[in-house]
This record gives sequence, C-alpha cells and structure tokens, in this order.
Amino acid sequence: MIKFSHTIFALPFALAGALLAARGLPSPEKVFWIVAAMVGARTAAMGLNRLIDAEIDANNPRTSGRAIPAGLIGKGATFSFIVLSLVLLLAAAYRLNPLCLQLSPLAVLFLVLYSYCKRFTSLAHVVLGICLAAAPMGAWIAIRGSIDLPALILGGAVLFWVAGFDILYALQDLEFDRKAGLHSIPVALGVAGSLWAARMFHLIMLGLLLWLLVSLGLGSFFMIGILIAAGMLLYEHWLLKDGNLDKLDAAFFNMNGYISVVILICTAAEVLARPL
Repeated sequence: MIKFSHTIFALPFALAGALLAARGLPSPEKVFWIVAAMVGARTAAMGLNRLIDAEIDANNPRTSGRAIPAGLIGKGATFSFIVLSLVLLLAAAYRLNPLCLQLSPLAVLFLVLYSYCKRFTSLAHVVLGICLAAAPMGAWIAIRGSIDLPALILGGAVLFWVAGFDILYALQDLEFDRKAGLHSIPVALGVAGSLWAARMFHLIMLGLLLWLLVSLGLGSFFMIGILIAAGMLLYEHWLLKDGNLDKLDAAFFNMNGYISVVILICTAAEVLARPL
C-alpha cells in the first residue's frame, strides 16, 4: 500500500535540516528519533490518504489497483496501521524535545487535512507542500529546540518544490478530476497554466535555497547543490514542455528523487568540510 521509494522526497531534506541545525553531525540518538518521526509521519500520511480516498481511488482507472480498492488490505487494518504510525510519531517527538511534542498535533492536523483538500480547494498541492516542509523544519527544531529563520527558509523551499511537482503529478488525473468534481490547479488552469504554475513554484524554491545559502553563510558545496537542482528542474520541465505527459513518470520520480539526495549530499559536504 505504501511505497518506500516515495520516502526519498522528504527524508533527505529532513537530514539536511538536521545537519544545518547541528552545524555538523547530529548525535546518533537525535538522528534515530528524527528518522523514527519521519517514518511515523510519512506512513500515517500515506495510510490516511489511501483510507480517505478509497472510494475516489476505486473510481479512477489510474488508482483502482491500489491496495484498498483492490481488496488487498481492509479499511480496519489500514486504520490500525495509521494509529500505530501516529503513536510512533508522537513517541519520537516526545524523545526529541518539548517543542517537537507540542507541535506534533499541528503536523497531524495537516496530514489529515491534505487528503480532504481536493474536495473543496485547488490548493491541495500547497497543503501537501506544507506537510513535507515539516520534515526539515521538524528536524531543525529537534536539534535546536527552537524555530529559527533558516528552518523557515528551508521549509519554504521544500513547500514550493513539492507543490510544483505535485501540480505536474496531478496532470495525470485532469480529466477524471473534472468529471468527479474534484479540485486541483490542473482543473483550474488547464495543462498550459499548470506547467507555468509549476515553473514559478520551482523558481521560488531555487530563490529560497539561495537565500538560505546567504543567511547561513554557506559556500561552494551548497551552491553546487543548488546549481545541480536547477539543472534537474530545468530538464524536468523540458520533458513536459509541450504538455506531453508520456514522460511524466521520469520527470516526477527520477528528477525529484535525485534533487533531494543531491541537496543532502552537498549540505553534508558543506557542513563537514567547514563547520558553520
């Protein structure tokens, strides 16, 4: 029901946030509980999405083969799985620090809200971005015990990055969403408008990463990461430039998975080569 490969989007940014907050390597204990929180939050989020959208998924030819519509997993078992995942998230937040625990209900609220958004707003992509932005921000808070400007900048970069590629992903369901009365930026703007919206979101993402570089006094390694990410985003949008969705899987999964890993590697190189 839940693909491990999808974790590649948020987890590297969470680890990058931890590295920047620690100005070097965080303690193994902190890393363990940050990863545990990520596993709990991400698993609960995917389970909630599959459970809440089960009927919609059953009616959509692209998603009718998912576990719940296909009868491979029952709704009761899925609900139990979600509860256990949320317990893991809360336990990890408790072990990290008081502020993480205090903010964890807000994170859960957005995880639940996302799956309902397509029923009443075109901004579901932005809400998903907020959910994944919590990864680097939460990791920063786990290390520092405070919400600081660099955490907000990095979180904002993840927000616009995720919202941008989720707009592209939603193009696959444009016709179905229109017929089902669901909301999305593709439904509101069409293919051409959605491509431009995604491009603008990704430009903002790159601008925020540059701001983070300046605000923390980062150097050449992080700049290389930004340049590589920019090149990958350019290639991603070039693949879809004519509105041809045949290459969407390569654009969505491959490029965005590589981007998060590149940013993590370059962040690690930056903080380890010359501690901030």
